[in-house]
Amino acid sequence: MPYINIQITREGASREQKAQLIRGATDLVVQVLGKNPATTFVVIEEVDTDHWGIAGETVTVLRERARQGGAQ
Repeated sequence: MPYINIQITREGASREQKAQLIRGATDLVVQVLGKNPATTFVVIEEVDTDHWGIAGETVTVLRERARQGGAQ
């Protein structure tokens, strides 16, 4: 009974994109591990960019810097 947790930043992934992620993750587990898709659970969690950090800064700050042309 595989459980797959996908975390993405909350930036407007469409319902169809999420459905594609669920189908793709399920298909991969079926193909690679031979698991039953009926017992494969996929959960997508959307995380606010203020709650996701990279290299000591929030994604919000990093993306704002990149928009202003100061990406490091």
